[in-house]
Amino acid sequence: MAVPARKTSKMKKKLRRTHQKVSRPEIAFDESTGDYRRSHHVSFKGYYKGKKVID
Repeated sequence: MAVPARKTSKMKKKLRRTHQKVSRPEIAFDESTGDYRRSHHVSFKGYYKGKKVID
């Protein structure tokens, strides 16, 4: 069975894990409703790209 020759340093371990992070959602201002919404998502009032898509 393979065994590592040396202990992995803290720096190498942290460098390996730098890509494992949670990104915050992009929030855009919707001018048609005047509210904030997530990019490429329907607003809470049912608008998408200035058109009413959900009643």
